[in-house]
Amino acid sequence: MPSSTLPVTGNAAARIHPLIIIGALFFIFGFVTWLSSVLIPYLQTACELSSFQSYLVAFAFYISYFVMAAPSAWLLKITGFKKGMSAGLLLVAAGSLLFVPAALYRQYIIFLTGLFIQGAGLAMLQTASNPYVTILGPVESAAKRMSIMGICNGVAGIIAPLILGSVILSDMDGFTAQLQQMNVQEKQAALDALAQKVIAPYLVITVLLLLLAALIYRSPLPEITPEDEAVTDSGEAGGKTIFSFPYLFLGVFTLFLYVGVEVIAGNTIISYGTYQGIPMSAARFFTSFTLMAMLAGYLVGIVLIPRYISQQAALKYSALAGIVFVLAAIFTGGLTSVLFIALLGLANSLMYPAIWPLSIQGLGRFTTTGASLLVMAISGGAILPLAYGQLADSFNEQQAYWLVLPCYIAIWFFAVKGHLAGRKKDVSTQ
Repeated sequence: MPSSTLPVTGNAAARIHPLIIIGALFFIFGFVTWLSSVLIPYLQTACELSSFQSYLVAFAFYISYFVMAAPSAWLLKITGFKKGMSAGLLLVAAGSLLFVPAALYRQYIIFLTGLFIQGAGLAMLQTASNPYVTILGPVESAAKRMSIMGICNGVAGIIAPLILGSVILSDMDGFTAQLQQMNVQEKQAALDALAQKVIAPYLVITVLLLLLAALIYRSPLPEITPEDEAVTDSGEAGGKTIFSFPYLFLGVFTLFLYVGVEVIAGNTIISYGTYQGIPMSAARFFTSFTLMAMLAGYLVGIVLIPRYISQQAALKYSALAGIVFVLAAIFTGGLTSVLFIALLGLANSLMYPAIWPLSIQGLGRFTTTGASLLVMAISGGAILPLAYGQLADSFNEQQAYWLVLPCYIAIWFFAVKGHLAGRKKDVSTQ
């Protein structure tokens, strides 16, 4: 790892430039990640898929976090953060480029392969950037810094579905109606043309990612030494193994559930809108509504944490809000029900910024290992949406949201009790 390091205890001005660079990376996370909300209904039509099959989009993307998190942590120890981030961006670019042959041949398996490679690149980026933000300053304000990164992520997540949706989902209602009137040859030709709509956007994304990888590589982004610095923040770091920190593993499970419900809220709302009778021409904007709600929550977090409310309390109240909103969505109908799903974005907004620091604080020399485990937990975005798709096929898209309820209850438990498991009594988790 390079010799130049940025100490956690450095002044605020010294930390601003690195945070700006990491903020740009979080923008990329959001942009690439939330494109899947548009890809799911798009590929369901273009590749003639069931609901379960279409949610393999989320599975392929998020399962790569589970596969790549540990190798990413190992690689970062060798390359350092900056080179590792550049390598991650190159992987995301490679996955994006695979969309070209996938679209030309209309092969779902190639789309899924491209999504897996994109996720692998983002796993490397996340393994580096999340502990960077958590450690780069006082632990009690970590959730605030993560909320700022969340704004970068959320703004990109709002923009991405709007841009891609306008290109590949335009007039989808009319197109779907026309398909019913076509013979087999006409239908195949129309679906081929639909699939090829994705080529130009993903070529642009590939080029931009390559440019950003070069810029990051040449940037003055300093290295950090999380293992050494974390020891100064807590007296807990003397554990002999990673298993000395049960709160970490509860945090990993909680993050798994959180990412699952976040992806369900963002990626299912377009299809759920059409299930509720709303035309695709309007429903294609719904993911952006979910992310606008998340953005509002991030802004609240920046103002309130830690001055007025602890990150632990923010997580507790967010989980309670999630319980209320999902029950309201299940027991109402039409646009009202869809809006409650969008409001899950508000409930989810402060969860990621709170779970990370509550889980990683006090790990000391195990910080990088703990971070890789938390990144592996992002694979919840692979498993839970797939389960939602199966329930939607078996019952309906509204009843499938019952899956989300026990997840929010478990998140609430971590906020109230779980984050204290195995901690020394005198250690603050504010």
